[in-house]
Amino acid sequence: MGVWTYGFAVSGGLCVNGVFVCTALLRYNFLMKISAKETLGQKSTRASEIAKRLIRMYKRRKTVLDFGSPWECLVAVQLSAQCTDKRVNLVTPALFKKYKKIGDYALAPISELEKMIRSTGFYKNKARNIKAAAGKVVADFNGVLPSEMEDLLTLPGIARKSANVILFNAFDIISGVAVDTHVMRITKLLGLISKGAVGKPEKIEKELIELLPKKYWALFSLLITEHGREICIARRPKCGECRVRDLCEYGSTIKV
Repeated sequence: MGVWTYGFAVSGGLCVNGVFVCTALLRYNFLMKISAKETLGQKSTRASEIAKRLIRMYKRRKTVLDFGSPWECLVAVQLSAQCTDKRVNLVTPALFKKYKKIGDYALAPISELEKMIRSTGFYKNKARNIKAAAGKVVADFNGVLPSEMEDLLTLPGIARKSANVILFNAFDIISGVAVDTHVMRITKLLGLISKGAVGKPEKIEKELIELLPKKYWALFSLLITEHGREICIARRPKCGECRVRDLCEYGSTIKV
């Protein structure tokens, strides 16, 4: 840990050689130095600190996708698969203007839907799922998009990641951690998930739920994605600019 020339206690931490050191982080770093493997409690402390820093770093609190109703949120989320949010937001205004009700999507000719969403990619599959989901909502839920995870998972094209995003952004319900490619990649780099969870969204979500207080579940996913776009870029991570580097298993080993 190096030689401390002088140090004294202050509120919330220690003053070491004239530099304030947070007691919680000092305790965590000390425990990590004497332990070859983190306990669940230590990892939970680290994960929570990462979440707190991300909240301070990024202002976004909701998805960038534009929508005016829970159903439109579902449509936008479906279109965002393998497509940028910016592109989706260019496509949805005309789509939402043409189809105003869920039933309109259920009755829409599939070729017409495909044409309108073509630029989002994988348009045939997306159009089929949106039309089928609309039909199921009309038939099984009286034309109202359900706000329960179990019900959303019965809709074509909706898995847990999409359902978590819809519940949080359209209903303000925190139901879990939405695991996208950014979350899968960055939680591995951070050292927050086990080897057995790598590449497995549902296992990653389960482990993150165990680590994080519920109040951080939805925001953690959202802000990890922001971090992946701004700093922890897949091919060229900016570790030297990263404010969570000292809490990152990968970043702490990189010389910058």
